[in-house]
Amino acid sequence: MSTDRTPVGDADVCVIGAGPAGALVADRLADAGRRVVVLEAGPRFDPDDRLERQERAIRPAYDRPDVWDGDPERDVHVSSNEDWFYPLNHTRVKGVGGSTLHWQGMVMRLHEDDFDSASERGVGVDWPIGYADLRPYYAEAEREIGVAGADDNPFAPPREEPHPMPAFKPSYSDGLFAEACENVEIAMHSVPNARNSEVYDGRSACVGYGTCQPVCPSGAKYDATVHVERAEERGATVIDRAPVQYLEHDADSISAAVYATPDGEHRQEADSFVIACGGVETPRLLLLSESEQYPNGLANSSGLVGKFFMDHLFAGMGGTLEEPTRQNHVGFLTSESHQFYDDADEEVGPFKLEFFNYAGPSPVESALGGDDWGDELLERLRREYGTQVGMGALVEQLPREDSYVALDPDRTDDRGNPVPDVHWNVDERALRTLERANEIQREILEELGAEITWQVGPENTGPAYHHMGTTRMGDDPDESVVNARLRTHDLENCWIVGSSVFPTGGAMNPTLTIAALALRAAEHVDAELK
Repeated sequence: MSTDRTPVGDADVCVIGAGPAGALVADRLADAGRRVVVLEAGPRFDPDDRLERQERAIRPAYDRPDVWDGDPERDVHVSSNEDWFYPLNHTRVKGVGGSTLHWQGMVMRLHEDDFDSASERGVGVDWPIGYADLRPYYAEAEREIGVAGADDNPFAPPREEPHPMPAFKPSYSDGLFAEACENVEIAMHSVPNARNSEVYDGRSACVGYGTCQPVCPSGAKYDATVHVERAEERGATVIDRAPVQYLEHDADSISAAVYATPDGEHRQEADSFVIACGGVETPRLLLLSESEQYPNGLANSSGLVGKFFMDHLFAGMGGTLEEPTRQNHVGFLTSESHQFYDDADEEVGPFKLEFFNYAGPSPVESALGGDDWGDELLERLRREYGTQVGMGALVEQLPREDSYVALDPDRTDDRGNPVPDVHWNVDERALRTLERANEIQREILEELGAEITWQVGPENTGPAYHHMGTTRMGDDPDESVVNARLRTHDLENCWIVGSSVFPTGGAMNPTLTIAALALRAAEHVDAELK
């Protein structure tokens, strides 16, 4: 493996970030014959280490950041809103592959009304593009990633072709929920998953390790290293451990990305730049690149870089049954419900219901987390394991200007740069939506006959770690950072890809929309280079 981290000469495009958005853009542009260089802040992980990382994931001595080598000095951050603390490092990964190394792997399309929230729901803003504009790119993204799904969701937006692979069969616990849902007239349907239900694209079918989040040892779950490696085969250069410190520029364009390496600092020049650092690090990089031309941060003539930070909120409920549930038999979701999603209005937002296959601890976690052994351990496992059920829900948070990512004036990272301050706020509509989701979850669980033992709702909700909105797209340069083609309004050779461009978040896991937008943006970047 090469450790040459020197700049690439005559680069057409410099992509900053090797997560799903950056990887897809790099692969598409390399395939078009462009000279592409990718700068990634974190390391390239050895795939042979994934079993060891799986072991870390199930041992209580390790925290989530330890699984993918989180660095407290490199990744330090601040959350300045005391009312809504944001645990940024709990589920982020810096490295080649980015967040897809540890993600759950659910890939839904946004609904049609998600693109027209202001017009259809009376809140938020409308996107400058509609579902019809993104629809062919959704299909392309599903083929690129490899999605297992079915056409059994009557509430989903229209599609043009079947999913690339058949859906995973409903789990045993899904079957327990099905009768209760039928009795209370709630429809269940399959979950589209970015994991192989059969051999696909040279990767094996899922073999059931069950540790999907935060590590899939088999490679059956898609991660962005697939497209990073493909881009390299097509001639792209990927430089890891190369955090970009700032972007050199004049009033109209970027000239170079200045990046640090273990061996020193370098300048990567290119004709065009694509920033794909995620919803926190993308605005941070732009703010770190302030200058005389852009005293408030690069591409920030609107003053909105970092503003409108959004996440999805979690609502959950669970308990126990007086019968086996095979908890943790499947490590991902196989059933959900979008039945209430399009009821959204000004008062209650969109949400989707999830039926957990992994409620309660696994037997391994239970055993490792206790002090007992032998017969005592066996008796405790029989008593505590195997009868738990749970439900979840994702809830939309509206964009608000007082929810933002900024530079902290006092803290710096291991390179001496100001760290991100994630100042997270949550709107009242989201809290009402959490209450509504909890009401439906309780109805289902009581119909199931469960003894409810836990609830996550308005008072103790938390984020889903989907960082959105901080460089929003729009037609008006005074009200957005990038246009409908994801090029910045201020700079003629700078594009931003990723969920930071979402004007609103909906309540669907964002990665498929990230991928679709990245494929669409790659076309526009390539066209501008001709």
